[in-house]
Amino acid sequence: MPDTRLRPARNVPAIGPTQPTPLEPPSALTTVSRRHAAVALVAAPALCLGARAQPTPRAQPTPAQTEGPFYPVTLPADSDFDLLRHGAQRYPQGQPAWLDGVVTDTQGRPLTGAQVEIWQCDHAGHYHHPGDGGRADARFQGFGRVVTGADGRYRFRTIRPMAYPGRTPHIHVKVRLGPRELLTTQLYVADEPLNGRDFLWRSLSEADRAALTVPFTPSSDGLRAHFPIVLRA
Repeated sequence: MPDTRLRPARNVPAIGPTQPTPLEPPSALTTVSRRHAAVALVAAPALCLGARAQPTPRAQPTPAQTEGPFYPVTLPADSDFDLLRHGAQRYPQGQPAWLDGVVTDTQGRPLTGAQVEIWQCDHAGHYHHPGDGGRADARFQGFGRVVTGADGRYRFRTIRPMAYPGRTPHIHVKVRLGPRELLTTQLYVADEPLNGRDFLWRSLSEADRAALTVPFTPSSDGLRAHFPIVLRA
């Protein structure tokens, strides 16, 4: 028979409400770490925004110079990009050269629809202008005009500019956009000995000389010169 006698109760811990364990105060290191984490979380978005908000450096506008006295009184009927062909006539004098570049604003965005004009003297130093006595070679167009496309590019076929009494070799450049004239300036040849004696070239600052003076380098089809134009458009 099983033993059904009552046995003395064992020492069982009383069941009752559990007493909360007291929390230890945070250490100084934990407090500092939390503070740094909070500061980092607050600062992180600002740092990201700051990095995104850095302004793009603006390019310096191409320096302006005087138009001079020989802008055409009457534009030639043939006034395209090729100054070495005037109507049906071909111009065999001088050193043939390609002149090209890109027209942009100061943020580097191409300017579409800008009208770029150039004019210069012939190989003998004469302009198509009554003020120069009408002595320019009739085979030389002397003036050209193109309109930039979506990429802002322009291109001319001409000759390396020639010197004439009182002036170093140079090409006149004008840029228009619609009815607005945005720039008139002059382009010079790098390493040209006469530059240092030219009153207009000497009047430029070092930075402006660098912007307006470009090399004419040999290539398979004549000289090549690249002249970027930057505008406050």
